[in-house]
Amino acid sequence: MPFHPAPPLPARIAALLPFPRADYELTRGRHAGLELHYLDAGPRDAEAVFLVHGNPTWSLLWRKVMLGLPHRRCVAPDLLGFGLSSKPRRIEEHSVDGHADALCELIEALQLRRVLLVGQDWGGPLCAAIGARMPERVRGLVLGNTSVLVPERPRGTWFHRFARLPGVSEVAFIGLGLPQRAMWTMQHDRGSIGGRVAAAYRWPLRRLADRTGPLALARMVPDDLRHPSIDALRRGQRWVEGFTGPMALVWGTNDPILGRALPRHRAAFPRAVVTVTAAGHFLQEEVPDVLAAAIDGVWHRGESPTP
Repeated sequence: MPFHPAPPLPARIAALLPFPRADYELTRGRHAGLELHYLDAGPRDAEAVFLVHGNPTWSLLWRKVMLGLPHRRCVAPDLLGFGLSSKPRRIEEHSVDGHADALCELIEALQLRRVLLVGQDWGGPLCAAIGARMPERVRGLVLGNTSVLVPERPRGTWFHRFARLPGVSEVAFIGLGLPQRAMWTMQHDRGSIGGRVAAAYRWPLRRLADRTGPLALARMVPDDLRHPSIDALRRGQRWVEGFTGPMALVWGTNDPILGRALPRHRAAFPRAVVTVTAAGHFLQEEVPDVLAAAIDGVWHRGESPTP
């Protein structure tokens, strides 16, 4: 069977995640045999909130939002290379299509027929890629501090340009454990990621051999129109632009990476309900109640009329 018990967590981290957990073994494609770890809380029905994290986090990121949605089924996977999921060792094993294929397989295996997709950081483009693959299963979309729009002249931010520096970036990402050791610097309230929470984010990537994921995702951000991510990102953008279901944007304007991306997303998606906050990049740690309220709002707007 492709479903397995989740690996154990240290007690200090398990206390932060009071949710059912499991592993799913992928059965097809380039990642067959690898496992996705995921949280699965709330009523066991075919409609769910599907929460996709980005770089360099894992499903821990969504714990406060999930606690604010006890009446919803919430599924939060760890991307390959992160959290308790399998960790491919080569940069080339990470791609937009590869991650999206794995997430879609999990949705199918869990028999989720209608999902409300929620994405932050790389989770936004991956939600768009999911929507492009299975549009009939998507009931709504919530995006926060992300980008699903491909620039006309992609360059990436200073962070992504640094990730392409040969030698130096390997030392920083793999040797020193960045950016997971510096998540607090991306916050408006820098105390929002500290102590045992900061340690819990670092724990899955404590071994040098497991630290390929953060560098790979940083390099997945395109720096020109020939970048291998471009085609997949454009397919996802076209799906979001054509999506007619309910949508919301929740933004933290004090995000030094993506805070300034809100105006172009607001212009591109005028139907979306927009909530602006003073949070930093990982707004799940600073304004989880705002995110939970936006998710609930999209859920209600996406309900089918009673026959």
